[in-house]
Amino acid sequence: MKLKLDIAPDLVAMMAAEIKAGEKAVSKAVTEAGNSVKSTWRAQITGARLGQRLARTIRSEQFPKGKPSISAAAVVWSKAPVIIGAHETGPLIRSRNGFWLAIPTPAAGKSARGGRITPGEWERRSGLRLRFVYRRTGPSLLVAEGRMSARGRAVASRSKTGRGRTTMPIFLLVPQVRLPKRLDLARDAERAQDALPGAIVANWVESKL
Repeated sequence: MKLKLDIAPDLVAMMAAEIKAGEKAVSKAVTEAGNSVKSTWRAQITGARLGQRLARTIRSEQFPKGKPSISAAAVVWSKAPVIIGAHETGPLIRSRNGFWLAIPTPAAGKSARGGRITPGEWERRSGLRLRFVYRRTGPSLLVAEGRMSARGRAVASRSKTGRGRTTMPIFLLVPQVRLPKRLDLARDAERAQDALPGAIVANWVESKL
């Protein structure tokens, strides 16, 4: 006796199609998750008033490129990891040489490069000398003798009689400062990861409809 078994439809073809659908479902869900994390991280950064420039350092990329895969992965990162990490962890910052951190007051203005001005740059720009004032309570000061401009900046006095000249605090001196925690990027990454299995299943089912 000879038996012959025919399977209809073709089981091998069905399994191949199912694997292909799974690859597409996983790749699509992972890509969407990566883009979602990138968008929410950028929104967090701008919402914390850290600027569009820092937000644009957040990038995402999917692997493998150009083809679907069951093992698809997405990587989201920042091109400014040190700055992002500082705003996410809120570290304690100390002076490198063990002395003081100079925090500019509004009278100091900004650096020519647009960031925080240093005492050395302020003296070169203003032509004034800074003087140290120690205080037992509260931060010590770097002060200068001059006048306040209409923009609220400390400038040299042109008066020969000293009229309008005053002692102005230019920098606050502190031994250390804690940067406030302004970001929680791990929260958004965890939410995207938790939603990933459901998105894969939804994409898989959608491919069959």
